[in-house]
Amino acid sequence: MADPSLPGALPGWSVLVLPPVLAVMTWAVVALDGTLTARAAGSPAGGAAVLAPLRETARLLIGQRRTTPAADRVLWRVGGAVLPVAAVLGAAVLPLGQRPVADLSVGVVWFNAMEVLAWASVWMVGWGANSVLGLVGGYRFVAQGLAYELPHMFAIITASLAAGSLRMTSIVDAQTGLWFVAIMPVAFVVFLLSTVAMAFWGPFDAPVGRDLAGGAAAELSGVDRLVFAGGRWLLLVVSAATAVPLFLGGGAGPLLPAWAWVAVKTTAILALLVWLRRRFPTVRMDRYTEFAWLVLIPLTIAQALVVALVVLAR
Repeated sequence: MADPSLPGALPGWSVLVLPPVLAVMTWAVVALDGTLTARAAGSPAGGAAVLAPLRETARLLIGQRRTTPAADRVLWRVGGAVLPVAAVLGAAVLPLGQRPVADLSVGVVWFNAMEVLAWASVWMVGWGANSVLGLVGGYRFVAQGLAYELPHMFAIITASLAAGSLRMTSIVDAQTGLWFVAIMPVAFVVFLLSTVAMAFWGPFDAPVGRDLAGGAAAELSGVDRLVFAGGRWLLLVVSAATAVPLFLGGGAGPLLPAWAWVAVKTTAILALLVWLRRRFPTVRMDRYTEFAWLVLIPLTIAQALVVALVVLAR
């Protein structure tokens, strides 16, 4: 946990505040996405679209849980519940102002480990239901994860390399005067791409695609679907927020306090991702895998090499 003697350190009870803050941000993103969807369909995009997440939540809370023959119930239920838990645990190392809830010396590694845990949870949901559509959706997510994980790791390692530390706060401190997005734009763009792929959202929603009747989530209903969908959106919010300390200087900025700048930057990234979602169709798994291995990985390695040379030159 963060040392209370440090300037801007968060008190111990802040761990109780983190989940509600993330929940509010997730609701705001879902409401924005619903508003844009309503406008695209020619429907009035007023309070109805904003309140849609609350209505859907209430509907799923009273919905009946679906069962399938010979399902692995433990794997199925636990898998869905692990997704939001992994997202919240990953957010624990993100500086909400000057200090995170848990200022770990290996914060970058912790965040990436929580991403892998989320990856495993989606697979468990697809496998545990004993459903063909769910299983294919789970395999799609594994294939997608194999494609994005290496470029993603190279992107975050590049930020750590430039700062000479795996601690999130040290990475933020290293950006005093110049944000990392200016010296490693390739890593930043690759990180955003892998953020969307990690949340299997937008152009990378093949694991829960309509052609599979929902894929990994095909057999989920009621509370199970609510937890899974909430975890998916929460993972998107947390991953987008991680770009702020890694590439955008954390809470650095004029006039506003640090926590406000973190919120503004995170909101800007999420708005960009929501807008871009409507500009690109779902990417075929084989196309994205080929693009990741032949284009993204060489680009991120080259970016890391350039940053390493700059660091050595110092």
